[in-house]
Amino acid sequence: MSVPTLHEAPAPAVPARSPAPPAPAPAPRLSLARLRRLFLELVKFGLVGGSGVAVNLVVFNLLLHGFAASGPMTATVLASCVAMGTNYLGFRFFAYRDRASRTKRQIALFFAFSGIGVAMESVLFYAAYHGAGMSGPLGSNIAKALSIVLASAFRFLVYRTWVFQHDARRD
Repeated sequence: MSVPTLHEAPAPAVPARSPAPPAPAPAPRLSLARLRRLFLELVKFGLVGGSGVAVNLVVFNLLLHGFAASGPMTATVLASCVAMGTNYLGFRFFAYRDRASRTKRQIALFFAFSGIGVAMESVLFYAAYHGAGMSGPLGSNIAKALSIVLASAFRFLVYRTWVFQHDARRD
C-alpha cells in the first residue's frame, strides 16, 4: 500500500483584471513659492502704481485747480502721461527688474499699453466728470481716482503678461 500524500488544495483562480486606469493628473496648484512671488509682485506693482497715482493726482490738481487752469480733459490726459513716464522707470528698475532686459520692443509695448490705459482712464474720467456731474474739486478728484483704479487692473495684466514677461528659464 502506498502512503497517501498530503496535497495542498489548489489555489483558487484569480479572475483576470484589466489594468487600473491611470490616476488623473492633479490639477495645477499654486505652490507656496509661486503665491509668494505673485504677492511680492502685487506689492511692488502697488508701490510703483501708488507713487504713479500720487504723481497723477498732483499734476492733475496743479493743472485743473492750480496755476495752469487747464480744462479737465487736458489736465487728466497730461497728468496721466507724466505718471506714465514715472511708472515706466519704477516698473523697469524696481517692480520688474528681474524680468526681460530693456529692449525697444519692451519700451514700445509699455507705452502702447499705457496709451490704451490713458485712453481708458480718460473715458472713465469723462463719464464721471461730465456724465455723473463730479465736476467740483472733490468730485473731480474722486472721478480721477476711480478712473485710475479701474484702468490699473488692465495695466497690471498687460504689463506682467506682455511687457515685462517672466523668463521661465530662470526658475
